[in-house]
Amino acid sequence: MNLAELQKKLIAAARTNTPGDGVPYAFEKRIMALLPSRTTTDNLVLWARGLWQAAASSVAIALMLGAWVFFNPTSGANASDLSQNFENTLLAAVDQNLQTQ
Repeated sequence: MNLAELQKKLIAAARTNTPGDGVPYAFEKRIMALLPSRTTTDNLVLWARGLWQAAASSVAIALMLGAWVFFNPTSGANASDLSQNFENTLLAAVDQNLQTQ
C-alpha cells in the first residue's frame, strides 16, 4: 500500500473522530513517525535463510554419521558380507529348485 495514501486515510479517520481524554499527547505523531520505518518482509530472503540452516544441519548430521561409521569398532568375526548374504537369500529358491530336479 502507498504510504502517502495510508497517511491520508488515517488523517481523515482521525478528523472524523474527536480525540478523547485518554489519548496521550502527540500520539498520532509518534504513530506517523513509525510508519515509514516499517519494512516489508521478502519471502525469498526467508526461504534462503531457512534453506541455508537446513543445509548446515544436514552437513553436520552427515559428518557425525560418517565419523560414527569410520570409528565404529567392528570385529572381523562378527562382521559379515552383506552383499553375499543378500545374494544367498535371493538365490536360495533357485538353488533349491536345481537340487530337486
